Amino acid sequence: MDKKDITCIEDIQLLVNTFYGRVQKDDYIGPIFNGILDGRWDEHLKKMYTFWQTVLLGEHTYFGSPFPPHAFLPVDASHFERWLGLWKGTVGEFFTGPVADEAIWRGEKMAEMFQYKIAHIQASGSKPLM
Repeated sequence: MDKKDITCIEDIQLLVNTFYGRVQKDDYIGPIFNGILDGRWDEHLKKMYTFWQTVLLGEHTYFGSPFPPHAFLPVDASHFERWLGLWKGTVGEFFTGPVADEAIWRGEKMAEMFQYKIAHIQASGSKPLM
């Protein structure tokens, strides 16, 4: 399969569907996602299409705050490591180019930021601002 860069919503859908299909089957992070999203996977995938379409393609279709739904997940650095490994692997399997590189970089930064925020909430018992 010839790889190309991420250029359209169909590319985003392939990426998101494949990635979250792997997340659902993963023995480590799958149970967390499946427990929270049981019966709502389609809704989540549609939201992820718009999120990544906005972030990677500059087509503003996502409106919301990505962090709050994740604030109280029972996760630590090892969960983010697994998530990031699946993300990078999925991007790299299908795509190459500047937008694909941006997808990996954005995933890394998001995982880092979410991890720090969740750790802070867990340690302090505080609530997220947004």
